[in-house]
Amino acid sequence: MPLHVPPAPSPALRTVLTALGSPTAVREARTPSLRMAQGPVTPELPLPVHVLDRIAPAGAATTRLTGWRFLIRCGDRSVAAAETMLTPDGWAFSHFFEGPYIASTERALRHAENMSQSYQPRLLSVPELYMLTLWLHGDCTADGATGHPAATDLLVPLAPAPPGIAAHRPHRVAELLPVLTHRLTPAPLLSSPA
Repeated sequence: MPLHVPPAPSPALRTVLTALGSPTAVREARTPSLRMAQGPVTPELPLPVHVLDRIAPAGAATTRLTGWRFLIRCGDRSVAAAETMLTPDGWAFSHFFEGPYIASTERALRHAENMSQSYQPRLLSVPELYMLTLWLHGDCTADGATGHPAATDLLVPLAPAPPGIAAHRPHRVAELLPVLTHRLTPAPLLSSPA
């Protein structure tokens, strides 16, 4: 079934288009593949980026929107990504980047397209574990900028995933959050002998 990609705020898209049209922004980006791109580049597949702030004892996750990420395509492949962020003055371009998460995101999206259920794709970052997941939200009509992972939503860890968590394997939120909770909980300190 098709994915229902939520529309990005038009000011966020405009900031990416402006940055792509700026020779200075592209030249100063730490993305050799973007600087060396032959032909036109276009921002595609806008995905809201949410950060996992905490996991409640009951297993509910608290998230917040931090920006929108656009894959930058040149020809038939993505060469980089552009990130936007919300500021007090509205949406602003943040930076261009490249690396393994771009190909990993594309791979996870292709696999999600072949699933029997429709989903709304989002990105969910777990900074404490240096982990990024494709969050497949079950409510395709939801506002991509709001909401929290439902127990039946899927999280697909992107490569490179933390040790012990398989990349590109879909997990129900209800299954993966307990694993993340265990990893995020600090080990108890040993008491010193009296």
